[in-house]
Formats: sequence, structure tokens, C-alpha cells
Amino acid sequence: MATWSTAQVKLPTDPLQKIIGHDDVLQVAHLVAKQRRNLLLVGPPGTGKSMIAQAIACLIPRPEQEISVLHNPENAERPIVEVRKRGETGDKLRDKFPFRLLSPNDVPHFVAERLGFRCRRCGDSSSFTMPTCPTCGADKQGRETSPFDDLIFGYHGELREDRVHTTRRFPDGREEPVVYERTEEGLIKLYDHRSLRALERMEAKRPRKVIVPLDRPTFIQATGASETELLGDVRHDPYGGHPEIGTAPYLRVIPGAVHESHEGVLFVDELATLNYLQRYLLTAIQEKKFPITGRNASSTGASVKVEGVPCDFIFVGALNTNDLDQLLPPLRSRILGNGYEVLLHTNMPDTEKNRHRMVQFVAQEIRKDGRIPHANRAAVEFMIEESRRRAKQTDDASNALTLRLRDLSGILKVAGDLAVLEDAPVITERHLLAAMKRSKGIEEQLYERYDSWWRASGSDYGGKRKLASGSASEIA
Repeated sequence: MATWSTAQVKLPTDPLQKIIGHDDVLQVAHLVAKQRRNLLLVGPPGTGKSMIAQAIACLIPRPEQEISVLHNPENAERPIVEVRKRGETGDKLRDKFPFRLLSPNDVPHFVAERLGFRCRRCGDSSSFTMPTCPTCGADKQGRETSPFDDLIFGYHGELREDRVHTTRRFPDGREEPVVYERTEEGLIKLYDHRSLRALERMEAKRPRKVIVPLDRPTFIQATGASETELLGDVRHDPYGGHPEIGTAPYLRVIPGAVHESHEGVLFVDELATLNYLQRYLLTAIQEKKFPITGRNASSTGASVKVEGVPCDFIFVGALNTNDLDQLLPPLRSRILGNGYEVLLHTNMPDTEKNRHRMVQFVAQEIRKDGRIPHANRAAVEFMIEESRRRAKQTDDASNALTLRLRDLSGILKVAGDLAVLEDAPVITERHLLAAMKRSKGIEEQLYERYDSWWRASGSDYGGKRKLASGSASEIA
């Protein structure tokens, strides 16, 4: 009989079922998605705030509007906004030109990845509408190798594209440019060089720039975003938009996260860090439109302004409990006036059902990481016991399991790395014990080595000060 491991755990395909210990919050998430309300999540780090926001994005329908900016012949520095619904875009015009219809498995791997079909980690294909891979749970939209995925997912990551420009090589060595374009039906159109030239001529007759495409992610994260990233900008042109040698103003317009999240979810973790940008966010939430203008006074883009750019999004903000007083009162009032405030749980009852959820959590984290082996039964039992210990130590909760899962995930990954170092087939309890020692914070390491912070400071810097004031022999 084969030894049991987390490889045998069947994971749910529904993103909502992957969220552990917040059943009541998920009920609110359903309401937020259905009624298009706002949501403020308050709780300590690592309790699942970003996962809840992503779950809301999975519940809402796909976007139906495309936003473009058009050249204004009467005043080029005031581009015109045009909103077109699904079926009114230029896709029908492009169908007049010859193309080949391919499946995601018939195109190069990098093309399938950039179009949102193929998972970068496990290589399996799935619908481009699914933000995560149903096989391994990896993020198909953003970067996957950073330990700060929860901070950079969506907005700062490398987003999937609607169209990929590349080249193809013929057997005789010739190369020609081609375009792979995703369709709503989940297939891919291949345009050759001749069709591209015809498309370019067609686009030249219609001077527009699509800033928010029709097929786009419904989840945009703007955590730690700058003013330009959040609100948009107009690029600088050293020729000042000269009609002959410069770039037309409408081509230099860059949307912000508030515009890219139109009809979707805009998520901002650590909301208090936005500081003065909170008041602009308030305007965007209230008006559902926000202008795009140059943000740098010395840039030629400062004279360009696009009025009335739609930004009708569901806002989900998150922050720690001790940062609540740094939230702009009018912004909080706007959220509460059309939404909900939820205090997240830090632990859950130690029941058989919740212990099974912890097993699911361990399996999810291993498959999401993709670089560590699965865990055996003893290792999973160790993780559950550690969850009990942390619930008691941190929250003084008896008969409970902690929901501060990010720290547990870190220990699991370190244990997995140690197992990889040994070429071990599974993560064992021994690996987790070693990981507990290696995962201690700097403060804890300092106290273990020097007994106090004061002694540590003296050890690190006192010797240098002594060398500076006396000779080496005096010190000896």
C-alpha cells in the first residue's frame, strides 16, 4: 500500500472553496458581487484578504465595455473618450481579412501563456477566463516566482494579452511577422503578413487607442501604487506632439488602475499607505468617472486631459486593525454608505471539518509553490498541531486553529526546500522541525544569541567604537 501524502488530496476548482475559515465573510462576498457594493476588510496580515477579493472577482460577469481614446481634430490635447459594448468593437471588421483559426494547443507555448490559456508552471491549458490554473492553482495572470505575489498580483504583474505580435519561420529560412489574436470562443486567430498590412491600413483610417480592452482581468490590484499607476498618465513627447514628427496626444494616454478595473474589482491592500491618494480614490468611487491627465508638470503630457473616463468598479480595501485611524473618514463613509465593513477571523474552532480544511491548505500551498515535494501524514499532523499552538500563543484561543496562514505557509516552503536539498520524496516532520529553527525572525535570533537587544547592539557596534578609540593591544 502506497504511503499517503498530500498528492492524494483532491483540491476544489471553485476559488471560493479554497478560502479557509471565513464562511461568513464569503456570504458577504456573494452580496458584494451580486449587488456591486464596496467592501472593507480589516484584519492582521496573512488572514486571506487578497484571496477574498479575488473570489469576488470570480463571481462577477465578464466585462461588456471597451474604452478607447480618439484623436480630436479640433483640439488634439483633449482626446475624445469612446465606450463600445461587446459586439460593437472592431473585431467584426477584422473578420473580413484572411486568418487561420487555431486551438490553444496549436500555437507556440509562449503565445498560449501570454494569451491566458497555458499555465506557466505546469503547462496545462484551461480557459482564458480563469485567472488561476485549475490543475496546480498557480496564477496565470501575474508573476509566480516572487514571495510577494500577494502584493504585486494583477496590476504590477505581467498581465495576459488579447493579441501577441511575433514572427514565424518557414522551412526555407524566411521569417514574416504574424499576429495571434484571442477570440471570445476560446480559439486563436492567426493573421499573416498580408492580412497585417490590410489591418494597419484599416486602423490608420480610424485613429483610436484602446486603453481598456474588452477581454481583460476582472481583478486589478493597486497595493502600493504610485499616483501614475493608480490614476493614469500621459507620456512625455520631446517633440511636443508635433503633427509631423511627434506622437499624437491620444496615443500617449495611459490608463490607471481605477480605469483598468472598470466593471471589475479594484483591490488595495494596506489601504492606509495610499496617503493623499485616498481622496482621488474617493472621487473615482463616487463619480464612477475619473479624468486622465499628465502627472508631471514639466512633461508635455501635462497639457493633455481626457475627461470622463469610466471607472465603475467594485472597491475592496484592506488594512490592519491598528491602521484604521489612518483611513480617510470620507472614504470610509463612502465604503460604508454603499457596502460593508468586515473584521476577519484570526482563528477557527478545532473541529474535524476544520482540520480537513488545514489538510487542504497544506496541499494547496504545495501545489501553488510548484517547487517543493508533497508532505506525508506526519508532516500534515505537525502542521495542524503547530496551528493549534499558534492560535493559543498569539490569540489566546483554546481548542482553535490559527488563520494566520501566511506564516505557516512560509514554514512549509522552507521545509520543502530542505527536502529538495536532500532529494527527499516527501516533506517529513523532521524537515518541518528544521524549518521552524530556520524560519525565526531576526529579533528572535538576536535574543537567542545575545539575550537582549542592548547586548546585540553593543556586540555589533561597541567593538568598532573601541577600535576607533584605542589600539589593538589595549583592546586585547
